[in-house]
Amino acid sequence: MPTESSFDIVSEVDLQEIDNAVNQTLKEIANRFDFKGSKATVSFNRTDKKIVLLGDDELRLKNLKDILATKLAKRSVPQKALRYLTEEKAFDGAIRQSAEIIQGIPQENAKEIVKQIKELKLKVQSSIQGGKVRVVSKSKDDLQSVMQNLRNSTFTVPIQFVNFRTT
Repeated sequence: MPTESSFDIVSEVDLQEIDNAVNQTLKEIANRFDFKGSKATVSFNRTDKKIVLLGDDELRLKNLKDILATKLAKRSVPQKALRYLTEEKAFDGAIRQSAEIIQGIPQENAKEIVKQIKELKLKVQSSIQGGKVRVVSKSKDDLQSVMQNLRNSTFTVPIQFVNFRTT
C-alpha cells in the first residue's frame, strides 16, 4: 500500500532574530559618526510585530533602513518579511516610518501558490490551511519538484518548507 507524504509551505520569521538585529542597529548608530547628536532610533514592538524607525531627515532614515537591512540579512531574516508603511512627520521635523513583520501567508499569496502548484500538472494536492499551504502526494519526487519550482519563484512573502512527513 503506497504511503502519502506531505509538507507545509509557511512564511515565518524568528522574532528573536529581529530583536537582536534591532539591538545591533541601535549599537551601530550610537557609534557612527554621521549619527552623533542625532535623534535617530529604532524600536521593536514584539506584540504588534512592528519596527518603528525614526530619523532626523530622509537621508538618516534611509541610512537607518540600510543598517537594519544589513543586520537582518546577517541573521537570515529576509527583507520580504518586512512591509514598510508610508513615512510620516514626527516631532521637530523628524521622519518616522513603521515596518510590519509578516507572519503567515496572506490569502491572496496562498491562492497564487496553489495556482502555481496546479500549473505544474503533477500528482499532488494542495490546500490552504489558515496561514500555510499543505501539499500532499504519494510521490516524494513530485513533492521535491514542487519545492524546487517554488524556490525559483518570486513571491511577495518569504516562504519556507516545514513538516515534511510520510504517513
